[in-house]
Amino acid sequence: MNARLLFLGKLADLAGAAEMEVAPGPLEAVLATLAPALAVELLGERVRMALNGEITGDRAVVLGKGDELAFLPPVSGG
Repeated sequence: MNARLLFLGKLADLAGAAEMEVAPGPLEAVLATLAPALAVELLGERVRMALNGEITGDRAVVLGKGDELAFLPPVSGG
């Protein structure tokens, strides 16, 4: 069983999909398997992450089997 990355908003456009299955492991190793431009964007200071539905500020996330990590872009309104 793999872990799953979810991309919301403009991040889904950049990733080319709203979600992606990845091998479990440290976030750093997971991001190394992605396109460099996408990985850089996901690590932006304004991008938030939610691990299994819980917002986390910890960038040292280790994904386990069945985990879901969502990347939440900054939002603007008007």
